[in-house]
Amino acid sequence: MSYELTIEPLGQTIEIEEGQTILDAALRAGIYLPHACCHGLCATCKVQVVDGEIEHGEASSFALMDFERDEQKTLACCATAQSDLVIEAEIEEDPDAENLPVRDFAGTVTRIETLTPTIKGVWIKLDDPQGMRFQAGQYINLQLPDGIGSRAFSVASAPSDAGEIELNIRIVPGGQGTRYVHETLRVGDRTKISGPYGRFFVKKSAQVPVVFMAGGSGLSSPRSMILDLLAEGFELPITLVYGQRTREELYYHDEFLALAEQHPNFRYVPALSHETEGSDWQGFRGFVHEAAKNHFDNDFRGHKAYLCGPPLMIDACITTLMQGRLFERDIYTEKFISAADAQQVRSPLFKAI
Repeated sequence: MSYELTIEPLGQTIEIEEGQTILDAALRAGIYLPHACCHGLCATCKVQVVDGEIEHGEASSFALMDFERDEQKTLACCATAQSDLVIEAEIEEDPDAENLPVRDFAGTVTRIETLTPTIKGVWIKLDDPQGMRFQAGQYINLQLPDGIGSRAFSVASAPSDAGEIELNIRIVPGGQGTRYVHETLRVGDRTKISGPYGRFFVKKSAQVPVVFMAGGSGLSSPRSMILDLLAEGFELPITLVYGQRTREELYYHDEFLALAEQHPNFRYVPALSHETEGSDWQGFRGFVHEAAKNHFDNDFRGHKAYLCGPPLMIDACITTLMQGRLFERDIYTEKFISAADAQQVRSPLFKAI
């Protein structure tokens, strides 16, 4: 059974299946609704129900309070339709968004590589000969067996490699999903993904220099975005400031050195925060935000910045960028977060970051 879902102010009507969330129906129709945690905890996807009946699902009583329920508000990531619906959502037009519909894909694991002691590279060749169209910087949901469910991972490969998706997956202590990938997943295994998801991509229409600041497996999205920009012939300055603890954790280091040799507009600034004293490391010693401040002489004006990495790194980078006179409208971070992170979502006052 299905119902009609009308989304205002677009005035667009789509089909929503019984048991399907409002958010999932919209994304699969190529309509982006603001969202973050997808667990009913952060309230980013709150919408107004103008007409029709809904089931709120597992929406947190903190994210969706009783008086808001009485006012016919709901969380799109949890709410399901009980009749034809009309909702009103805050939808911002973005000239750089391709608004690609979310789809389901089946595929085969073709490669698994140990990139660092804690990060695996996983390559999945999709059955669909057209592959998955996505914007560099977006992510997918990987379906895992044994009742684990789905986990979100950024795509590390370029959009031009749409037929084979690369994921860089860091093992999370106590994490059931990442432990499965690191210890059980094998080449030849069949798997399913859905995507693309996310609103994290380069604002190419701005035509300004870009700086990427990344740490750990947060390199995935910047790598995809950088490869895409260079392949398109983007001529403005591109800077990657990438940090890890030690040299053995600094993956794709040689690739970025080679790209910097090939492309005069690309600069690569690696930083190690805990490298052994006396080693042969000649690069920057310290954290990502410190390396960026040093490289740009504490002046980030005229750039757009894209941040990917652990929360503490993101916070330090935002502070450094603002001290260097780059402000909220020009700073972007990845939007997908886990249920564990959902309580730490930034204030809605900061819409970009």
